[in-house]
Amino acid sequence: MESIWVRGPTEFIMTKTNLFDLNYAALSAFLKAMGEPAFRAKQLFQWMHQRGVVDFNAMSDMSKRLRERLSETAELTLCTIDSEHIATDGTYKWVMRLSDGNCIESVYIPEDDRGTLCVSSQVGCVLNCSFCSTGQRGFSRNLTVAEIIGQVWIAVRRLSEANGEHDRRITNVVMMGMGEPLLNFEAVVSAMDIMMDDNAYGISKRRVTLSTSGVVPMMQRLREISDVALAVSLHAPNDALRNILVPLNRKYPLAELMQTCRDYFKVHGKRRVTFEYVMLDNVNDKPEHARQLVDLIGDMNCMVNLIPFNPFPETIYKRSKRDRIDAFWRTLEAAGITCVTRKTRGDDIDAACGQLVGDVQDRTTRSQSIEQRQIKLKEQLDAFR
Repeated sequence: MESIWVRGPTEFIMTKTNLFDLNYAALSAFLKAMGEPAFRAKQLFQWMHQRGVVDFNAMSDMSKRLRERLSETAELTLCTIDSEHIATDGTYKWVMRLSDGNCIESVYIPEDDRGTLCVSSQVGCVLNCSFCSTGQRGFSRNLTVAEIIGQVWIAVRRLSEANGEHDRRITNVVMMGMGEPLLNFEAVVSAMDIMMDDNAYGISKRRVTLSTSGVVPMMQRLREISDVALAVSLHAPNDALRNILVPLNRKYPLAELMQTCRDYFKVHGKRRVTFEYVMLDNVNDKPEHARQLVDLIGDMNCMVNLIPFNPFPETIYKRSKRDRIDAFWRTLEAAGITCVTRKTRGDDIDAACGQLVGDVQDRTTRSQSIEQRQIKLKEQLDAFR
């Protein structure tokens, strides 16, 4: 792998390779092209990800000549923490500044038996799901591998610094932050490879979860190359309602999506798909919706996460009442479907599900404001009811 020379105003400027953009296979190829033995990749990977060292000169078990060559041709560049927020329940939210001025958000959720990091894959989101603040704020671009794995790198170090001997470990990673992961396929898969690599973070493939709104062709492709856990943002039990809540459904309707979900873990009989279902008051939480959901997924090896809606400015939605959520849960459980109601975490720092917004330089061509789009949405829902 060679460095690239770019013509500047008066001279050629060498563009260095950011090694945080490379998974283990790519890093091995990079070093092989430099004439280095295979074991160097393991050494360098461990320095970067396990020891958190970003200065080639500090990598003491590598030769001086190699460190010099790496300094000339490569770099170790990450995003930086713009701000940190800690909720009363111990949830952390980091706003991370990217080199182009955009910001993304990552969230760490501590539990008694695990620590889950929610990672972003895009700056904003193009899908425009009506109940999600991220989608309402627009879309700028995909994140690079370095910007995705950098969220894990930063969170590991920051948690260690903040908690000292009471170390909070990241045991689970969910690609459920800003963006649709499957619309940034190559970078997300490469970053997940790094998360699961024993020479990096060593997270079990069963503890790395990719959440999608249902990009069917990419789900099929993911199944061919990875067996990470899968979560599907469902949110409605019929096409008419899902077309409003998740506009992607117009392209990949429920029949096609459900068949893809059934196929996903065929070779892994004990694995199951998780369906995410945000509970919206008087929208998708009625008894008939619960019965429709049973009919839709009742024959599948799956689990349902019921998510109390987390409000954001300008939204027309309200959180379902507790008794309505409980009744919905009972209907699913009675049908033999494993169902849990997710705890609302970090809502006092806008870190709860659907609340991440970052600071997005919107490159979409949306002509209407959020408020105007929410008014139009209300008209659609009124007509649907």
